[in-house]
Formats: sequence, C-alpha cells, structure tokens
Amino acid sequence: MKLTTLTSSILFASALVFSGCTANLTEPEIDFEPPAYVEQMPPKEDKQDFASTGSIFGQGENPLFSDHKAMHVNDIVTVVISETAQSTNTGSKALSETDSLALGGGAFTTGANGSNVNGSVSSVAGRLSGISDIGFSGGSTSSYAGSGSATKDASFSTTVSARIVKVLSNGNYYIHGKREILVDEQKQIIQISGVIRPYDIDQTNTISSSQMSDAKILYKTEGDVDRAGNRGWGSKIVQAIWPF
Repeated sequence: MKLTTLTSSILFASALVFSGCTANLTEPEIDFEPPAYVEQMPPKEDKQDFASTGSIFGQGENPLFSDHKAMHVNDIVTVVISETAQSTNTGSKALSETDSLALGGGAFTTGANGSNVNGSVSSVAGRLSGISDIGFSGGSTSSYAGSGSATKDASFSTTVSARIVKVLSNGNYYIHGKREILVDEQKQIIQISGVIRPYDIDQTNTISSSQMSDAKILYKTEGDVDRAGNRGWGSKIVQAIWPF
C-alpha cells in the first residue's frame, strides 16, 4: 500500500514538472498556413481579356510588348523586406499602508459617594480595577515601490523572391517565398508569406513588405553560433520548475 502511494506521488510530481517544462520551454514559432479567407475565397479565373486577338501586346511566348510584372500563379515577385521596430515602455508603482489599533481598559470605582463606602468595598474595587485597567495598542506600516523600463530598437532589411500561390477572386495575390543560405556551416533561413495587391508591384516586379497584408516574416540561423547563444536544456528545465 505504501509503495503504491509513493509511486502515485512520484508520477504526479513528474507530471507537474514536465507540464511546467512544456509550458515554459516552448520556443516561439510562426505558422505559415494561409489565412482562413485565403482558403475560403475561390481562385480567380485566368482570362486573358487584356489583349484582343491580333494584338501585339502580351501574345505568344515572345511578344513584342509585354508587362513583366507577376500576374499568374507560379509567377515570381521580389519582396523588399525593410522592417523597423521601435518601442519605449516605462512604468512605476508605489504602495503604502499604515494601520493603528488602540484598545483602552476600564476602571472600577466606588461611585459618587465613595467616602461613605466602607473600606472593604473600596478594596474590592481597587483590586478589580487593577485587573480590568489593561490597554492594548498596535500598529503596522508597509510600503512598496517599483519601477521598470524597456527600450527596443531593431531593424531588418533584405530581399527575397516569392511565388504567387493563389490569385484570389478579387485579384489579390497570396504569395509565399523561402530562401536558405549555408556559409561556413552557418545556415540562414528567410521565409515570408502574405497577401499583396497587383497594383502595388512596381515596374521592376518588386514590392515592399510594408505593402503586404497578413505578412509573416521569419529569419533564423542554425549552426554553432546559434547553439552558443542559446541556453542549454538543463538550465531551461531548472528555470521552468524553479518556484521563485
């Protein structure tokens, strides 16, 4: 019976520890699944009604005049990523509390005509007063003061080519692109997705990341430098279960 109880206690404690580790050791990630409306919106029918029969614009594989901007599924568009994040947060808090308590005792007397009372009554009143004439006083004072500040100034700039995955019924494009670079055993991964308007693509087939809706941008590194800059799993577990 004791062994069963001990085993149950160990299993319960292990469950608490590992649940705490799971909640605190999860690394932030980005889900690159398309937004719900992109999945629900039907694709636009591919109608080349911008050029009439016999036109020299945009006809055949090598037309005399054509628009080199991305217009169809699987066309490539260049995304210029230029993101800047600046924030400043300050906060302060002060609390104070003072409490006081005073309770007075009572005294027994012989009354208004104390001079006419015999000595025994006065003696009893004096003894009772010695017991009841006890007071109590107390007080407490507590205070708390705290302040904090945080300043962030980060920027990220690069370019990545993305592919048109779907042309929505309203004419907008859902794009997705990924680039991986491996130099000296250091791997850099850049991934991007979002919805863009064809009118925002310039003549060089380029669009800024600030013009993307539902933009998701991922940049991470893998290799020795990344491993050296991260804490070991042992210290992560200790911090996850440390109660203080």
